Amino acid sequence: MEKNHCHFKIYKPYGMLSQLYSNDPREARTKNFLTELYEFPKGIMPVGRLDEKSEGLLLLTTDGKLSDTINRSGIEKEYWVQVDGIINEHAINTLSDGVEIGLKGNRYLTKTCTVEVIDPPVAIPNADPKLRIERHRPSSWIRIIITEGKFRQIRKMTAAVGFPTQRLIRMRIGNIRQELPVKNAVEMINLPQCL
Repeated sequence: MEKNHCHFKIYKPYGMLSQLYSNDPREARTKNFLTELYEFPKGIMPVGRLDEKSEGLLLLTTDGKLSDTINRSGIEKEYWVQVDGIINEHAINTLSDGVEIGLKGNRYLTKTCTVEVIDPPVAIPNADPKLRIERHRPSSWIRIIITEGKFRQIRKMTAAVGFPTQRLIRMRIGNIRQELPVKNAVEMINLPQCL
């Protein structure tokens, strides 16, 4: 008999780790964890990660096999990215074609992806005051759709073309979208059928 699994989608806020707890006592005292959002069932795990300074859609499941399948399947992930400076066509094309980034001490060429300039989104949560947005020059927004997910990949990509990421919001994984405006930080879903 197959176990019934639970699946959730959440809006991970800025400044929160994509984990439920830490075994490091200092980190456990000083960091924010997903358990602050909801009392998740035992055995829940994040599907992929968003770094502490990123926000947006994060999936959680009690099904380890499904988590592994999603992480390795090349499923599309869509991000809205606010970059430092007014991004130009050359940078957009370079990002689309793939750029070299550092990965575990080696150079890595990212896969081709979809990149386009978008209008500043209006229904997203306010930016955390700790973000230093438009302190020295104007910013612009782009939409990036990738099929991989290397460590801090989007941030490394935009920095490689001279437009560092100021704000990063994941909006979609496969067919699962982050609804805007965000009404509930946590929502139970039927994950396998959504992808």
